[in-house]
Amino acid sequence: MTDLLGQPFVLTEALDRLGRLLARPIPPEATVTDDRDPVSGEWAGARGGGFAFVPLWESESLVGVYAREWNEAEEVAEGHLRALVVELERRWGAHRVVGMRVPLFRRVAREPMPPFFQALCDNDLLGDLAVWGPVPGGPDGDDRWVAVSLNQCDGDAPFLLVVAVADHPVVELEDD
Repeated sequence: MTDLLGQPFVLTEALDRLGRLLARPIPPEATVTDDRDPVSGEWAGARGGGFAFVPLWESESLVGVYAREWNEAEEVAEGHLRALVVELERRWGAHRVVGMRVPLFRRVAREPMPPFFQALCDNDLLGDLAVWGPVPGGPDGDDRWVAVSLNQCDGDAPFLLVVAVADHPVVELEDD
């Protein structure tokens, strides 16, 4: 969970958080570390290996939520993702989809994968990615790739909307 659990989705706040992430330097170190909120101790993202990602929104817990109510919660979460994608398409043009099927299978098989995808899998961020790039970012306007995804690690867990920024192209992994 994150410190955003159950807070309302506000598109301008999500875009501000994305903008702050896009403007920061990207750590090139190979070691990927999780960030924690200094007050709550909750997960606040991950960074390293030429990328960083942060949560933008987290739904309420879905423990004990079933049928129609669960479907409604999913529709709301997907609506937040759509609103974000529409705004980013307005800024940067059409996105491309980078599927997470191959990383998921590699995770299950315990096969190696690039650090970006490994970190997503390690944090149960398995939703397909909507990707833009290169776009200008970083302190010097360097090329960056931006990816957003909607995730849920199991049926009771909250939905989690996440943004990733990388200093290298985000491309779909080849199916071996």
